[in-house]
Amino acid sequence: MSSPTNTISALIIDDEPLAHQVVEAYAKNLDFLNIIGNCHRATEAYGFLSREQVDLIFLDINMPKLQGLDFLRTLEHKPRVIITSAFEEYAIESFELQVSDYLLKPFRFTRFLRAVNKVRSELGENAGAGEGTEAREDHLFVKVDRQYRRVEFADIHSLESYGNYVKIWTGDSFLLTTRTLSGMMEELPSADFLKIHKSHVVRKALVDYLEGNQLVMKNAQVLPVGKLQREAVREWVKG
Repeated sequence: MSSPTNTISALIIDDEPLAHQVVEAYAKNLDFLNIIGNCHRATEAYGFLSREQVDLIFLDINMPKLQGLDFLRTLEHKPRVIITSAFEEYAIESFELQVSDYLLKPFRFTRFLRAVNKVRSELGENAGAGEGTEAREDHLFVKVDRQYRRVEFADIHSLESYGNYVKIWTGDSFLLTTRTLSGMMEELPSADFLKIHKSHVVRKALVDYLEGNQLVMKNAQVLPVGKLQREAVREWVKG
């Protein structure tokens, strides 16, 4: 049953504190989603669920003592469940347990919103964000080593494909994340960013000038313009 206040009450069960931060940060953008509890072990959740009624659990799989799916099997009355895992091999098993969705870490806000809206629809609410809900997205989270780092769009100067990684330049320094450039482009507002080469994406506001087949940034960084992107870049420069 959904909450009488027409909000979705949710519990996060994950042994990684940073994973809690990601879900909480995304949830703050949605006025119908209320995180009412945090458990860092599945075993902790039994006590919480005995005291509180929740509509939704964000559930990790690999946790000490009791795995997420094993915990799920023990629940007699299950809320809706969205799996949040860094491992895709548990997806089939999870859906056999009738979870609502499976988010593969790191996941972007738009994917998170789609999963939550699916739960909202299942609970009988109107699908979508709804009136009065402002689904703002001005940042993304990327996995850097073992951390999920928040990166504001406004801080990104450019992106550079680097083998199986992407360098996110935020000035003279960069973050290295295991993503693809095309995947990153899906998360960035197209009004602010431009792909100029198969390996380079730039923030439009930081472009200084175009000279030949090279784009010069305001920090004097010189980047190549690819053949396939050349016409689009020139059209953008001409306005």
